[in-house]
Parts: sequence; structure tokens; C-alpha cells
Amino acid sequence: MSGSAALSAGIAYLYTTYPGSSSTFKDQSIALEASQLLLQVPAVHDDSDYEAFFHVMAPNTAPGRPGNLTADQTEKLKEMWGATLEVFGVVEPEKEGASNGTSTPSEADSKKKDGKKKRFSLLKKKGDKGSDSNAAAGSENDKHGQTKEFQEALASQSPEELRQAFWSMAKHDHPDALLLRFLRARKWDVQAALIMMVSTMHWRSKEMHVDDDIMVNGEERAFKDAKSASGPEKKEGEDFMAQLRMGKSFLHGQDKDGRPCCYVRVRLHRQGEQSEKSLERFTVYTIESARMLLRPPVDTATIVFDMTDFSMANMDYTPVKFMIKCFEANYPESLGSVLVYKAPWLFNQIWKIIKGWLDPVVAQKVHFCTNVDELSEWIPKSRIIKELGGDEAYTYTYVEPSEGENAQMQDQNAKTKWLDERKELVKSYEGETVSWVQGQDQGEGRTRLAQRLAENYWKLDPYVRARSLYDRTGVIGQDGKLDFYPKAAGGGSAGGDAAADDGVD
Repeated sequence: MSGSAALSAGIAYLYTTYPGSSSTFKDQSIALEASQLLLQVPAVHDDSDYEAFFHVMAPNTAPGRPGNLTADQTEKLKEMWGATLEVFGVVEPEKEGASNGTSTPSEADSKKKDGKKKRFSLLKKKGDKGSDSNAAAGSENDKHGQTKEFQEALASQSPEELRQAFWSMAKHDHPDALLLRFLRARKWDVQAALIMMVSTMHWRSKEMHVDDDIMVNGEERAFKDAKSASGPEKKEGEDFMAQLRMGKSFLHGQDKDGRPCCYVRVRLHRQGEQSEKSLERFTVYTIESARMLLRPPVDTATIVFDMTDFSMANMDYTPVKFMIKCFEANYPESLGSVLVYKAPWLFNQIWKIIKGWLDPVVAQKVHFCTNVDELSEWIPKSRIIKELGGDEAYTYTYVEPSEGENAQMQDQNAKTKWLDERKELVKSYEGETVSWVQGQDQGEGRTRLAQRLAENYWKLDPYVRARSLYDRTGVIGQDGKLDFYPKAAGGGSAGGDAAADDGVD
């Protein structure tokens, strides 16, 4: 059954409660619009196209990802989508004690007036002893205080604000893959995963301003602030640019599993040289830039901490704690391996402290490599840069922003065009998801729409993300095409013939 046919067949059922949930589709007009919008999506891709788009290496797709879910995991994903769409206001909780999946106008009005209370009820669904019984769902995983952040998000942000934050966060990812990250991180506990995801959206939109500041302003804003601003803005701009220019951390190449690699040259960090704010901004900017390099089935990155010439002057626990929180709380399931290279003996006691802060799952991903042969167990020697003892003739060089490189961001007509298309695709995807959660179709239409959303993002990207070093050096090309070893990258050949011939895709 085609995606459009499946949605059309499911329209008659959009007003009944889907299995295992107390939610009903909010508005008949939304369902009809979703069906109409899906029919407007150009049929430019055949089945093999959209399957290849997200499952081009299906045999290598890890468990718990789109295309490789057990029946139980699929049900958990459906439950997660149901709860998520409640938070977004796309579906509404059924009034307690109601006997069916429909609401009278008076009931609907009551729900709107008491919207925040109903959204807080998500914390109480599994318990029968009041708000405290489940407010700490997954509390053993709540060392970063995400239950409190979840409650603050529901109290301070409207459903539409949270919905917009989610779709801003999704970018080119398959929406299912995003939810599945949180589900895997919380061992398939839907309520704990929801708390984690909503608190992440709150962190992104209200604390770090990832998409409305860090990524949209990017390197060019820091470059300009460092040259012409004054006061705190000038200092932050100088600190951000200093970290880029020295290559304190940078993205380059792939490991044996095709994961993008982030190199952190620990010796270049000295406590107090950059402000805490600029360190956090640079950390988030690097992680978000790495996200731009992920394509299914690869959904994690490898970090190499180069400890060459490390001394106690380089040790700074504050940014370490921030980085841990980022990966454990806000970018779950994003780490493939963490390789600590050439750590001196004095790092042993420091590691004992840091390991105590880490989630055991994350700690298991940390590996110590004392020489290049051990490092080559994860990264082919032909792709280990000479700085670390490998064969690849790559030297990090920062390429400065150029005048006018973000000129497209001023084209409001083009930006509006792609934003409007995205809004339609999102509405269609949400409508298809409700139908899928109800069990009325197999979700073929959702897969096509996920592909369209990814393609749309790369059309929109030049208008919402400032160009980065990786755009300027050709690692990220037009429409998101990747070249991990471009011939003309900043420091000369960024891969070399040896890298091209080592058999790693």
C-alpha cells in the first residue's frame, strides 16, 4: 500500500483512541490537511530510492534503529510517538474517566484551559499515588536533573514551542532515529525517554540556544565580534576563534566503522585562557558540526583525546563535566568509541575521578591506546594523521570565514519557500504517524516523508546554518554530500591516496 493510500485509508480512524494510549487526534481539520498535504508531495522517488536513502547499508544497521527493530521495540516507538505528540499538542489526552476516544466541545474547552495540568499528567500515567510516584521515573538515570528540567519545560514552554524545538533538532535525521536514541538511552522506558527528550529540547532552545544562535550565527559572528565588537561580545568572539584557529578540537576522517572522528588536542587547553561560556559554546558547536557528518547506518562518532605532552596545567574539570553532561543527557547514543591516546602515568588518578562521573555504558566505550599500533585497531593506520604517528599527510589548518559566504541567509523568499515545504512535510509526517500508531497502515508513507524531510533540510540548510570550516574545505558539499577526504582541504591533501586505497568506505 502506498503512503498516500495508507493515510487516506486511516483518516476514518483518526478520531478513535489508538491502542495503549489515552490520546485522540486533536482536530478533524488537521487530519484532513495531513492527507491532502501528503498527496501534494511530489512522487519523484521510487521504493528503492527511499529505502536506500535510510537503509543503504541495511545489513550493517545496528539493532534498535529504523529498519532493525523487534516487534517489542516497534511498540515502544509507537508509544513514544503517542506521548510525544501529546506534549506537542497534536493529540490530546483523553479526559480521565471518559468512556471513548471522542471529546465533547465543553470537554475540549476544559482541556485547553487546563493544558499544562494535562501535560503534567504524563508523569502520572503509570502510578496511582500522585505526582511523586512517577515524577522520578528512571530516577537512577537522573543524575543530570532532567526530571526537573522536564517539568520546567512543560511549565514554561507551550506545546507548539516544544514541537518547533523538536523539528529544529531533527534536521536531516530520520525522526524515528531521534526518538530511538532516547529510548535506547533509557533502556526502552518510554516515560524516562520522554523526560530525557523534552528536557533536551528545553536545554537546546532555552539554555544553549543551539539552533537560534550557535548554529545560525556560527563562525562568522564570532569572527566579526572578535574584530569589531566590544566588551563581553568581543571577548567571547576572540575566545571562540582562538579555539578554532589552534585546532583544540576538530573533525577529520573516519574510523574503521565509518564513524566521523573528532580529535581533541588536550595539550592546547589551559584553564582560564578561554571563558567557560566560550568553552561550552565551542563544545556544542563541535558536536553539532559532527552531527552534520552522520548518515545512516552510521549514527555515532569517535573521539580521540590526544594526550601527547599532557601536564597538570592542561587539566580542567569544569569543561570535562560539561562534555559528560552533553553526551549523557543531551546527545544520547552519539558516542561510538572514546580513544585516549598516549596518556601519561599522571593521568591515572585523574581518570579514576572522571570514570566515577561516567555512566557505566559510556565508561565501557573508553579505550586507552599507548601507541599508533593500538590506535590502528580503531582507525586504519593509513587514516591516522602523521601528527599521531600514522601515514596520512594531513595537517589541521583553519580556513577563515570569507566575506559573503552566508549571503544566502539574507534571501528571505528562498528561506520561506523551504520552511513552508518543511512545515507541510512535518504536518504530513505527524498525520501519518498517528495513523501508524493506531495500526491502520505499515508506515510506508512515513518512510517516504522522512526521506523528503532530510532532503528538505539540506535545501534549507544554507539559510539556517552559517557556513563552517567543513563547508569551506569541501567536507560538507551541496545538498549535504560528504567527502571526508577532500583533495583541497585546508592543510593540503586531506586523505591522500593511502586513505583512498585502504578499503574503508
